[in-house]
Amino acid sequence: MEILPLILIVFGLALFEIITSIDNAIINAEVLASMGQKARKWFLTWGIFFAVFLMRGLLPFLILFAAVPELGPVGTLTAAFSNDPEIAKTIKESSHVLLIAGGVFLVFLFFHWLFLEPKNFGLQGERFFNKQGAWFYAVVSILLTGIVWFAFSRGEPLLQFGAVTGSTAFFIIHGFRQYAEEQEKKLLAGGMSDFSKIAYLEVLDASFSIDGVIGAFAFTFAIPLILVGNGVGAIVLRQLTIRNIERIKKYKYLKNGAMYSILVLGVVMLLHSFGVEVPEWLSPVATFGTVGYFFWKSRIDRKTIEGAFEPAAEKK
Repeated sequence: MEILPLILIVFGLALFEIITSIDNAIINAEVLASMGQKARKWFLTWGIFFAVFLMRGLLPFLILFAAVPELGPVGTLTAAFSNDPEIAKTIKESSHVLLIAGGVFLVFLFFHWLFLEPKNFGLQGERFFNKQGAWFYAVVSILLTGIVWFAFSRGEPLLQFGAVTGSTAFFIIHGFRQYAEEQEKKLLAGGMSDFSKIAYLEVLDASFSIDGVIGAFAFTFAIPLILVGNGVGAIVLRQLTIRNIERIKKYKYLKNGAMYSILVLGVVMLLHSFGVEVPEWLSPVATFGTVGYFFWKSRIDRKTIEGAFEPAAEKK
């Protein structure tokens, strides 16, 4: 692979990991503020090890093994770092189930945000969809039915299974996150030990890592690139948690950029799963473009608000 596409993929992966985990970073910062200095230091030191090396390091191999089980555990590990074109071809040919599962998961994630989650409205139409929350379940059910029917019409039962698996994974993880939101209120209200808070943050971080790792396969199937890109993103995010989380909160449309990136990557994965060739550069370029637009929009909005509160004497 040429160096420029490689760099583009790694930076795209890192950016995607950062923006999809902003909510996680905000929760981390809020819970850390209620913890003792020793526990906080332990989480910020060892938490990076668990977040980067265990979850974001191990999960890509588990997903690859699930997609190509004939490789076996050892074969999966060696194949991930192999330059053998035959192995790369085998992985690509066996990846359709993974791609359709990941695509359904990401598209469902986007529609859940669009219909049900509180948000800052960054585009026209978002407010309308947010008022139609009851339609979320109808939309994703119809969408899943359409995808399964299309896979059935092509005579590919494994694709049907993959689509249902992606839907199942979404609702399991979504249910866990709803429970986690309730637990966060208890944590911030006090009455729980620092150990319980650390355990909560580690488990929550593990759940958020799933979005980034699944989306990473829309960029590339090269595990080393995924490890580097997601690892860099996780480390940068942890530093933002420590130093600049209040500043990040001021860029209020970054979550919008993350979710539209997730939609694009989900569609890319669905297209790939049905054999449609999509240029490799599309995922990172779309991520940079989408996030860049909403960063610019957030910056303009922030300057407008700060200008409105600027003293009259300073404006002169």
